[in-house]
Parts: sequence; C-alpha cells; structure tokens
Amino acid sequence: MCGRYVVAYDPETLVSGFSVRETVPFPRRWNIAPQSDVPVVHETRDGERIATLMRWGLLPHWAQDTSLGHKLNNARAESVADKPSFRQALRRRRCILPASGFYEWQALPAGKQPWYISASSGEPLAFAGLFEAWRPDEATPWLLTCCVITTTPNTTMASIHDRMPVILPRAHWSDWLARGQQDATAVLPLLVPAADDVLQVWPVARAVNRGSAEGEALISPLT
Repeated sequence: MCGRYVVAYDPETLVSGFSVRETVPFPRRWNIAPQSDVPVVHETRDGERIATLMRWGLLPHWAQDTSLGHKLNNARAESVADKPSFRQALRRRRCILPASGFYEWQALPAGKQPWYISASSGEPLAFAGLFEAWRPDEATPWLLTCCVITTTPNTTMASIHDRMPVILPRAHWSDWLARGQQDATAVLPLLVPAADDVLQVWPVARAVNRGSAEGEALISPLT
C-alpha cells in the first residue's frame, strides 16, 4: 500500500518537470497522509496538462457521502479495471501524483520499522493515480479526489513490503494521462513494478509514525 508520502518540491517543479501549463500553490510537506490535499497532474478535455489540488481518498460519483473516501486512498492494479469504485475513473480520469518519496513499514520482531523510498536520480516520482469529481447536490461545489494505484514490489522493495506504488517512467506519462484513450485494456500494461534501479531506500526514525510529525528531519537516514 501507499499510506504516507512526501512533497518536498515547489509548484515550479511541476511546470518544468511535468510540463504543466497551469498549477496552484501548495506547501512542502514531509508526512502527507490520506485525506490531505495533494498536487495532482492531469489532462483537461482540451488536452492541456495542468496541476490541481485534490483530496487523497477517492470518492466515486455515486458515493452517498464523503466517508467512502477514507477507504479508497489506494487501488490495486490487479483489480482496478473491475472494481466499481475505480473502473470508470480508469477509463476517463487518470492522473499522476508527483512525490519526492514515500514511506513504507517493514514488519520486524521488534516492531514495524519505517523506510523512506525515493528516486535514485533525485527527481520526483510519478505515481499512477485516478481522480473523480463528487458533490452531494447541485448547490454544492465539486470536490476533486484522487487515489494511488499500487502493484507488487520490485526487488528493491520486496524485503520491506509486499506492495508499492506504480511509478510511471517519463516515457509513459503521456499515454497514461491521455483523456482521449478510454480503453482500459490499453493502459493496464503500464501498471507494473518500477525497474530495480529506479529507487533508493533507507530506514528512518519512528517519529514519522505520528501523523502530526512534520519536517525534513523525518527523511534523514537512521543512524
């Protein structure tokens, strides 16, 4: 799964690195949890790439209230095309969640040890995601929500956890974001584990376990 991640870049990085035409301000954060507002890259119906803040935790258009979003921060690549919560978004509303890195917890006899995982290149990771627009009635503004798609681990991640986010290489960004591509079978082959040399990992202090913890020190290697 992916339950915490880091956004330690600024909006200009999305303009230069992800070729977005339009973005919004957002703070740097080192311990983002579900139900937070996060920057999301997606394509408009006119084919323009923009970045928008969305709530992490998908709300399908048919949801009765916002409580369902607390359960849908991740979608499994193996079933995303079949699950009612995700299948329409997979066809029509795919997105990328740019991340400086993410945390995962390794089960050990002494307790769960958090690890920080980021790109070996130092560039932001591109999580494959889905988004939806939801509102309870016509008098209420639209709420944009999103989720991260996860898959089986690569060799780098296998000893830490049995899931990892789908990390899209740059060559696949356009194919994944294309609003005109509404055939789910055409994009499912993109939902695979990252190459083994893409990631660097190190253990970090258990301070990150607290949802209220923040700051760059959270990603410092454990000594």
